[in-house]
Amino acid sequence: MEDKELQKLVEKVSIESFGKPFRHKASFNNRLRSTGGRYLLGTHNIDINKKYLDQLGLNELIGIIKHELCHYHLHIEGRGYQHRDSDFKMLLKKVGAPRFCSPLLDKPKKRISTKILLYQCTTCHQQYKRKRSINTSRYVCGKCRGKLVKVKELQGD
Repeated sequence: MEDKELQKLVEKVSIESFGKPFRHKASFNNRLRSTGGRYLLGTHNIDINKKYLDQLGLNELIGIIKHELCHYHLHIEGRGYQHRDSDFKMLLKKVGAPRFCSPLLDKPKKRISTKILLYQCTTCHQQYKRKRSINTSRYVCGKCRGKLVKVKELQGD
């Protein structure tokens, strides 16, 4: 599906589900990562994450479109368009739009860092445990301002 087909689909869903026309631009945005779509308040345009169509299909895409159209129509009418507003929640129920989109299938898992780096002050022997390495030529001991050296890497929990 291309942007032109998406535009027609959004216009069709708007008329069928809301009884109102969508008069702005709908397009796919490949930079969206953590959301299925977004409604832009300034331009009234809608961006859609194409990964949801590719991985979860047309039904999920239509649900995302309905959700974003709820934001759109309520904002245009000057009513509560935010997720916490009762107008928004009621319109979601009325048109059968999901409040949240389903998680993507290939969402990258967050790496759990198990290594812990141990640094020690050469002057006062204060020890510092860190998950990320630090530049020992730039940072000094917080207690006595002495030089830090990396002692060892520990395996964390």
